[in-house]
Amino acid sequence: MGQQQIAVLQGIDLSIERGDIQLLMGPSGSGKTTLLSILAGLLTPSHGKVYLLGHEITRMSRRQLARFRLHNIGFIFQGFNLFPALTALENVELAMKMKGVPKAERRPEATHLLDKVGLGNKMHHLPRDLSGGQQQRVAIARALVGKPQLIMADEPTAALDSHSGHGVIELLRELAKEEHSTVVMVTHDPRLKTVADKITYLEDGILMREPSCDQNPSFTH
Repeated sequence: MGQQQIAVLQGIDLSIERGDIQLLMGPSGSGKTTLLSILAGLLTPSHGKVYLLGHEITRMSRRQLARFRLHNIGFIFQGFNLFPALTALENVELAMKMKGVPKAERRPEATHLLDKVGLGNKMHHLPRDLSGGQQQRVAIARALVGKPQLIMADEPTAALDSHSGHGVIELLRELAKEEHSTVVMVTHDPRLKTVADKITYLEDGILMREPSCDQNPSFTH
């Protein structure tokens, strides 16, 4: 039997301003994570082009793309993706090692980042000894290694309770504005609307407009 091709995304035309917090929202299965993965260069679209920071990443080789992601994009995952045998400090230091940060600079910089996300007193704890909100803060500190111009987050508050989720939301807002990074987040969490500069809705792989707003699929809060 031949393989059937299914169009997950259709006719996507999306521009994101540098320094904005951009949300990708919509029902499950609408294509949000697929779109985020394409924007991050983790998936290659069958048609069209993707430009990040002035570079057409769809023309890059795998090696070029991996290097581009390493030095320009910080990732925050729903499941935190921390190494369980490493402390919070060691998790952040490992990201620094991968990015080529000199060994002598790793410990003081990792300490600074964990202080920034409010975990200065938890840096020697293993992930199992941290709450969900604290683990996500470690993941955010790790994503900030190297001061990436882009931060990509997939459901960053989905595994968190209301209190922890609110804290992470405020932290993302503060860091985005302080570091002047562009933040792109896939989320179902309506609380994140309060920190967004723009929101894009997807349904069945198509950009949709908010019923109460104008024809532009992205709008400013």
